[in-house]
Amino acid sequence: MSNSEKNLVQLVTQSLKSVDIEVEATIFEVEHHGGYLDCLMHIVSPHGHRRLAIEMLRQAYPRDVRDAAWQLQAFMKDNDDANDIILMVAAEHLSEGAKDDLRHHHLAYFDASGTFYLRHKEWLIDIQRSSKPASRRGALSLFTGAREQVILTLLVEHRNFRSGLELAEMSQTSTYTVSTVLAELERREWIESEGSGRTLRRRLSKPTELLDVWAKAWTQRKETKTKWHCYASDPANLIEQLADKIDAESLESGVFTGAAAANRVVPHLTRTDTIDMIIPPGEAKFYANVFWMKPVDKGANVTLIERSGVSTMFAKKDPASRALLANPFILYLDLLDGKGRNKELAEQLRLQELGI
Repeated sequence: MSNSEKNLVQLVTQSLKSVDIEVEATIFEVEHHGGYLDCLMHIVSPHGHRRLAIEMLRQAYPRDVRDAAWQLQAFMKDNDDANDIILMVAAEHLSEGAKDDLRHHHLAYFDASGTFYLRHKEWLIDIQRSSKPASRRGALSLFTGAREQVILTLLVEHRNFRSGLELAEMSQTSTYTVSTVLAELERREWIESEGSGRTLRRRLSKPTELLDVWAKAWTQRKETKTKWHCYASDPANLIEQLADKIDAESLESGVFTGAAAANRVVPHLTRTDTIDMIIPPGEAKFYANVFWMKPVDKGANVTLIERSGVSTMFAKKDPASRALLANPFILYLDLLDGKGRNKELAEQLRLQELGI
């Protein structure tokens, strides 16, 4: 959860307290059949106990709150018999149109200005204050944490129109994060839409521009890489050897990237000398022990790259080697490291597999 979301939850908590409603417990990322609820608060007042189900957004306009409303309704499908649940949308800024839509759908709402509307049985809170969108000091950083997961999902699905809820589920992020990324891409005019209301769907209109900007940011990232030597009776089949070991040990992680993995997707190089593998942060020694590898300064044939998040999303098994290969977009980005003929292979991969 981002700092902005945490601050928003604190503001909601403070506003509830100002009207004699206490928060007994706050649970984040509550799983339900339709996805994940951003926040569930257990609240109490002299009138009794309630649960406040909250979806969080950034700058929220009618189309954004409709997506959030559908997510709240999906949460309620798992709680059909509950009569103590209050559905709420909280945002840093709610437009007047968004507020009207939320009232129309009988949903509570809150924004960072202090505007607070909640009606449920004997409870009524109606505080209306003027709210303006946060001033923009510069372009939002799109290529960090969960936002990158949304970026990859948009690129993978660049030919398909998707709803905000679909993007949140596919990217394994919150509707707040999706809304934030889409708002920035719309500001750059890289998003196109179809439909309205419940049928509103969006997709990238300029995937090439987005991939180019991401590629530039990717080559500047800092990460932990370690070099190892693994004995291989047949160096040409080292990726199969490691994949077999992963299966034998029932390891849940271990995604192959770099030239060797990309060459399995678009055969282009006659020889690849090293294997690059993405593993969870802090697990290099564990994987080295599993593969019986030794750390070396020269002569390495395996590089372990410690990453989490977007790097392992949409990975697929190579039918021939049974190795779990990184998504082609991640393969492309990793090939931009300037090593050997990686740039040449990256161009081939982009032409044949990515198509943008």
